[in-house]
Amino acid sequence: MPFLGYHGRSHPQSGGRGLAAITAALLTIAAVLLVPGPAAADTPWLTVSEDGYASFTVPVAAVEAAVGPVSQVAIEGNFGPSSTRAEFGLTRRGDAWSGVLGPLKPGLYSYRVTGDDTKGLKDPTNSTVVASDPLRSTFFVAGDAARPLADAPEGQRGTIDTLTYGAGSKALVWTPPGYTARKPYPVLFLQPGDGVSATDWLDLGRAGQILDNLTIRRAMEPMVVVISDGGAAVGEDLRKAVADRYRVHRDPAHQAIAGVAEGGARALRAALARPSRYAYAGSFSGLLTEVKADNRQVKLVRLYTGNVTDPAYNATVRLTKALDRARVGYEFDGVNPDAGANWNAWQENLADFVPRLFRKVRDHGPSAGHGRLKGEFTPPAPGTTPTPFVTKDGFVTFETTTDFQNAQNVKVWANWAPGGSWLRVPMTRAGDRWRVTVGPLDPWFYYYRLIVDRTSVKDVSNPTKVTTEPTWSTFLVAGERARMVTDVPAGRGGEVERLTYRSAVANEDRTALVWTPPGYDPERAEPYPVFYLQHGGGQNYTDWVEMGRAKQILDHHFLDGNLVPMVVVMGNGNVSDFNKELLENLAPAAREHYNVSSDPSRQALAGLSMGGGQTFGMLKANPGQFAYVAAFSAGFGSGAGVDAQAINDGTRLLRLYVGDRTDFVYPSFMASLDTLNTLGIRYEFDGVTPGPHGWDVWQKNLIDLAPRLFKR
Repeated sequence: MPFLGYHGRSHPQSGGRGLAAITAALLTIAAVLLVPGPAAADTPWLTVSEDGYASFTVPVAAVEAAVGPVSQVAIEGNFGPSSTRAEFGLTRRGDAWSGVLGPLKPGLYSYRVTGDDTKGLKDPTNSTVVASDPLRSTFFVAGDAARPLADAPEGQRGTIDTLTYGAGSKALVWTPPGYTARKPYPVLFLQPGDGVSATDWLDLGRAGQILDNLTIRRAMEPMVVVISDGGAAVGEDLRKAVADRYRVHRDPAHQAIAGVAEGGARALRAALARPSRYAYAGSFSGLLTEVKADNRQVKLVRLYTGNVTDPAYNATVRLTKALDRARVGYEFDGVNPDAGANWNAWQENLADFVPRLFRKVRDHGPSAGHGRLKGEFTPPAPGTTPTPFVTKDGFVTFETTTDFQNAQNVKVWANWAPGGSWLRVPMTRAGDRWRVTVGPLDPWFYYYRLIVDRTSVKDVSNPTKVTTEPTWSTFLVAGERARMVTDVPAGRGGEVERLTYRSAVANEDRTALVWTPPGYDPERAEPYPVFYLQHGGGQNYTDWVEMGRAKQILDHHFLDGNLVPMVVVMGNGNVSDFNKELLENLAPAAREHYNVSSDPSRQALAGLSMGGGQTFGMLKANPGQFAYVAAFSAGFGSGAGVDAQAINDGTRLLRLYVGDRTDFVYPSFMASLDTLNTLGIRYEFDGVTPGPHGWDVWQKNLIDLAPRLFKR
């Protein structure tokens, strides 16, 4: 495999141009809806590892047979921050579109395959279905956190029936294991939001599994649960049909109601109305903001909301104030920090709410890890501030200029997937601009671009730049985790200067960036050790500063006392003969302009991807020229003609790094370890760095490597 640096324009998985996020409305209008028949014998398009990596391999022929030729293929699913819908772009390799995403947290995921934004198809190798969306499939990532969502053992599950009532309306009814008509049961009426099917509570909400597992644990009272379609309040016709078919209590003390979004608002109105029919009410991301409380005798009103990405967040702030004014008692589950208005949150809400029904409970507080409401979330008014707008707790609001008011599809592509992979999140129209709030993001350094109607666009409101990627911008979410990639106080860091020199190999004047430590003394008697740090394919000498945060990393290590004072030279590796360029042009120029050593024991060389391949090439051809050597996300290649003894004798440190299985060089890298072992070359392997073939990994690699240099 060639040692290519990450390069967005040629790497669709990393945000190739024009791959758009797909909204339900757009699909309804424009998608080519194709639901292939079962293909159980086909090779699965999706495999999920035990540690949560989802590997997609979609045959080109299958896509073209279904929707015709396409230039891009994406997997759209609930992979984004706060489980928001986002697109994961696949890369075409030969006869398949492929990509690896993860590690994903335990839970249920749903996805669909799309080509060129609007051409949708169902994964025919996945037998799961989402009744309300024929193109969608699901998969489950097991783990302790998702245990309430797992299938219960055979024989310990409740029964789900379809109940027809009124003028042909239907509801789903769950009855507990061992249900018998010999005794009456309390009943919970469960509603989805407007325009959402009752089946979504089963296909996406895992209501059956949640109720089964609560029953097995004896964490809930035996009850009948009735799931109606969204769009209307629970009427007398449904209540009567349930009472006629099932043995249920009919008094309010044994009736409960809950719902999501608009269904949550309807549930509260019904419970607080007079005469009341419900003693228990739950609002999951409910959108009610005012109440008319004719009934204050409800035993339980419990409110749930996601974080500020949930439209119900501000509504919940207003609702709590309204309930206080009306002197209605209620409980608040706290703000879910990890989810917005989606099924991931509502699954947790159901699992928390049901055990509180028809029984005495001691715990009336919020769920573990949930926080308090901090007042309404209000980003700056449109056009009043450069974007993105970043809150202290990691929520980021992006806004376009008015240049795209006539666009049809706008999204933000960024490194915010698990491990730093790249996802695109759709923006929504806000007047003559587009906006979206994403988060919470962990403290770290992020980069992004806008995708406007399948064209990559620079956020001109953001003054940051990336020389090799003109449409990219960057931002930092501050915090302790991001300390090493954050600027040190002004005046305390090292200096970055431009070094211009003549390259005989390239036959041109070339430029390198050079970091010198605080207190650098050009007249010091002992020359400084020198570290040559190389970029990857499609990049140049600016990337380690603009994207790799090399200055910030080196500054912090120096101020922390971890770094041997050294000079770091970041050159341009885009040249036909890297070894000759470094040894005969760049290194002599560095020695001419800076007080650096030519002693091999005082020289280090490292690079990422292509630069890592160049580093290995130098090690093979000139063993001992650099006593400290490191490669990030690169393979050693062939061992033919390699002088292993000379490498061992002349190298004090050979340290290797690679991303996880989302790093496309991972297979070749692991094969390289076998080659090195066979040759008997001594090396250190840092272990897998979580993340893809991207800067999140390489920044961490430099953070680990720099303090190890020139100390042996």
